[in-house]
Amino acid sequence: MTEIGVWAGFCAVVRRDLMLAFRRPQELANPLVFFVMAVSLFPLGVSPEKSFLAPAAAGVVWVASLLATLLSLDALFRADHEDGSLEQLTLAPQPLFILVLAKVFAHWLTTGLPLLLLSPVLALMLHVDESLLGVLMLSLLVGTPVLSLIGAIGAALTVGLRVGGVLISLLVLPLYIPVLIFGTGMVQSAAAGMDYTATLAMLGAILALSLTLAPFAAAAALKISVSN
Repeated sequence: MTEIGVWAGFCAVVRRDLMLAFRRPQELANPLVFFVMAVSLFPLGVSPEKSFLAPAAAGVVWVASLLATLLSLDALFRADHEDGSLEQLTLAPQPLFILVLAKVFAHWLTTGLPLLLLSPVLALMLHVDESLLGVLMLSLLVGTPVLSLIGAIGAALTVGLRVGGVLISLLVLPLYIPVLIFGTGMVQSAAAGMDYTATLAMLGAILALSLTLAPFAAAAALKISVSN
């Protein structure tokens, strides 16, 4: 298989998943609606005071992003498993981890990127200082691909199970904790006037590690799920 063939396979899977996602707008909108509602309800349920909301805003936006991503993970491989195309992917001439990486990239484009673009508006609603919006978006830009990559492992392990959505949460939530800590830590460091580049470097290292290992782990899990 030539390099062009691998790249063509990657692009074909991304294009196909994007087309399928936009043909099911309700599934596309569910995580975004959840994200907006979760962040919007927080001031009503806890406190609308600026002195409370501003320090907690980064954590609220990050937790809501994490939960919204979890909400979308069950569909990452399930439709392909149900219509048989997942088995075809495992038999494709391109390496399966490349095709898995393409599906994860399409998932981030339809879930992580919209969350990233919505976050400044919701952060302003929580009284986040405008000077911190760029840091918040940068943390989400580096962190949300990690959520999709790690989530793909859980989705691949549970793709053949009826209660896969619950199991995905149990499997991947512990792995999300470092991303949550460093993501919110970046914004809190910037808010305190401290240098946040070390925290950004740690978040980038987690992204690099996830990008290196997660597609292989998810591909192996998919082969096991399909063979069963």
